[in-house]
Amino acid sequence: MLSRTMDVLACTPGGLRLFAGLADWPADRRNVVRYVFLHPQARTLFDDWHDQIRAAVGRLRSLHSLEPAAPGLAALIDELLGESQEFTDLWERYDVRIHTHGSKTFHHPEVGDLTPGYQKMEIEGTHTQRLVVYYAEPGTPDHDKLVLLDTMAGTGQDAACPSAARR
Repeated sequence: MLSRTMDVLACTPGGLRLFAGLADWPADRRNVVRYVFLHPQARTLFDDWHDQIRAAVGRLRSLHSLEPAAPGLAALIDELLGESQEFTDLWERYDVRIHTHGSKTFHHPEVGDLTPGYQKMEIEGTHTQRLVVYYAEPGTPDHDKLVLLDTMAGTGQDAACPSAARR
């Protein structure tokens, strides 16, 4: 589950592990936009990293146009403007691009390449939270890899993605 600024609020162990290295960050720093721009593994994890960063900026740009005072938005934008030239370049374009479904190819360091489908859904009754589901047809290699990621999560720091009460 993501906040409107794409903070990770809750997730399954495999969902957290799918984003290689995200579990290394404290729960209050886990944000999808921050991850795609600032985490060193993101550039090689996504087959289409440039599309990922454009979509992430588009999501923030859309939120900024509708709710410029959204909690945490200004701080996240300021952080990324200060730490990522790619973010700065894209932010200055004013593109708005939101994807709600499709597929993503991951070059995962532990399970290899996989291309699960995904669906993003607004949580009814809120305009601040979205559920993102990654899926694959049972019996396919992609499904097996998603199950393996969940199984590998075990009981370590990436065993769960606790809800961040501050959001």
